[in-house]
Amino acid sequence: MSIIGWIILGLLAGAIAKFLLPGRDPGGFIGTTVIGVAGAFIGGWISAHFLDHPVTKQFYDGTTWAAAIGGSLVLLIAYRILFGNSRD
Repeated sequence: MSIIGWIILGLLAGAIAKFLLPGRDPGGFIGTTVIGVAGAFIGGWISAHFLDHPVTKQFYDGTTWAAAIGGSLVLLIAYRILFGNSRD
């Protein structure tokens, strides 16, 4: 999958992570989108290197989506823990 595919996947994974973890985010929509893209890359990297399940080159593979959404959720939770009170 190309870099554009990973970015699109990350955007969608970020939106799904935001849906699964509702609430106010310190970075708003743009911050959540960037976290989704970064989470897709990190989730794919962790899946390939540590879980011994390489991410396929297909956009519609379930494992690829699970890795991207999982990475986005982890980054979104970490972001909320670190910067959660910045909008109060």
